Amino acid sequence: MSSKDTNEFVKFVLVVDDEEINREILGMILEGSYEVMYASDGQEALDTMRAFSDILGLVLLDIMMPRMDGYQVLEEMQSDPSLQKIPVIVLTSEKGAEIKSLKMGAADFLTKPYDRPEVILARVRHSIELYENTTLIQSTENDSLTGLYNREFFFNYCERYTKHNPDAAMDAVVININRFHLINALYGRHFGDKVLCAVSNRLRHVIQVRGGMACRYDADTFYLYVPHLEDYEELTNNVIIGVTEIIKDGDTRLRFGINSAIDTSMEIEENFSWALQACNSLRGQNSGTYAIYDSEMKEKAVRCARLMDDFETGISERQFKVYYQPKFNIKGNEPRLSSAEALIRWEHPVYGMISPGEFIPLFEDNGLIQKLDRYVWTEVGRQISEWHEKYGVYISVSVNVSRVDIYAHDLIDFFVNILTEYGIPADHYMLEITESAYTDNSEQLVNTLQELRALGFWIEMDDFGTGYSSLNMLSVLPIDILKVDKAFLSNIITDARARKMVELVLDIADFMEMPVVAEGVEKEEEYHILKKLGCDVIQGYYFSKPLPEAEMTKLLEERADDVR
Repeated sequence: MSSKDTNEFVKFVLVVDDEEINREILGMILEGSYEVMYASDGQEALDTMRAFSDILGLVLLDIMMPRMDGYQVLEEMQSDPSLQKIPVIVLTSEKGAEIKSLKMGAADFLTKPYDRPEVILARVRHSIELYENTTLIQSTENDSLTGLYNREFFFNYCERYTKHNPDAAMDAVVININRFHLINALYGRHFGDKVLCAVSNRLRHVIQVRGGMACRYDADTFYLYVPHLEDYEELTNNVIIGVTEIIKDGDTRLRFGINSAIDTSMEIEENFSWALQACNSLRGQNSGTYAIYDSEMKEKAVRCARLMDDFETGISERQFKVYYQPKFNIKGNEPRLSSAEALIRWEHPVYGMISPGEFIPLFEDNGLIQKLDRYVWTEVGRQISEWHEKYGVYISVSVNVSRVDIYAHDLIDFFVNILTEYGIPADHYMLEITESAYTDNSEQLVNTLQELRALGFWIEMDDFGTGYSSLNMLSVLPIDILKVDKAFLSNIITDARARKMVELVLDIADFMEMPVVAEGVEKEEEYHILKKLGCDVIQGYYFSKPLPEAEMTKLLEERADDVR
């Protein structure tokens, strides 16, 4: 039995030589130990290598050949990521060819004529083993798809470089592929991999030209550690070209975040966290390819970190204050106070009054929004109960229920417990669900809302007119009240078409016996137009700004008869 038959894994060797006799000699030497393939010229060799790159263990390459010589083959192999790592032993009878071949990436050389088979076998075995060992090491430190460092080895090598070059000015760069999930969804994962490889090839070129190192940090994000640059236009444009050559969709682009001339006294990962913040600052923007981390971003990051740290204290010390924006029924001769919407503000001990526009997105990103919502829901339940005890009336209050809240397994129990604890009728505790949540149209969302309606809760569709839902949603989804967004009403004074659109929505809602709330009404003329068109309820600065608890209590005291 031959040694080839006893090996657990068969090694494949490609012999490339234009002389048939040379191919036969090498074949006889190797066939006892390896599976041998043959090519008679350089182009045939490249075609074979590309077809069998996954299993090819070594190439024996003649230097002097017609059509395409061995040097040209070596050059092609070095420019092709799939062939770069295949070891090559050059075959030559020319003096000086060995040095040139080794400089071009060859692993070893054999001199013609082939008179010592044991030397050939030994060199072949050594080159294959060296290649396998190198591949094994690289497989642990490199991303399997792109060949760039993985995150662990990347940070390790960055730290080493900084340690040995403490005076070198370096930049930390984060590159993110915008809407990468859509690329996979529209074109398939294989196409998405091509895009990732295109970016990695461009980054590899950057490193070759400028120095530094790169890694694929996660699915669609790359990190680049390079000597400091004053201008990033050329670098970013060169990387972008690699993507736009594959993707023609102008909406798909790259975002670059740059921490320029990093602080070497800090951990390398922290430096990249600032670059990541700069990269994230470009989300949702239609202009600007890169952003450089600056003092303003740092101040914002410190403030956000402080708000995150202070969240639990804010809850326990009741720093979060519920404000109430009154809603007025305008169907009769005089507007009547009918209900209110609960809004949240934060009276921070250091920063003062903070707008929800600042802290709500922050808490949505890290999952704290659910705890904050439940804090508001409980506060509203307590307040409705107190007003009832004081004035003998239940004023209806609507609370926001986010898309995240809807999918909590104990959502229904939580609301039922609020009603039970504070003795509130369900129809006076209204739930606002944003229009965008309805576009999911998931079975769980629909079932949850149907259960809540069965318990007596009223469901409002909030922000109607800002999303992409169809009017058909109004007839098939669990909705009791339609709340038209301010943006939908903004032009009704000057634009007849906008006014007609609002009229159509009101007519449809009236046909379905669904009350309509118009929010964000600020002008008297808007009020009169909406009243004439048949709107039921209005909220906005025309009647009242959002009121703190004490002021809302005073308003209710004055107008308690409105809600009896």
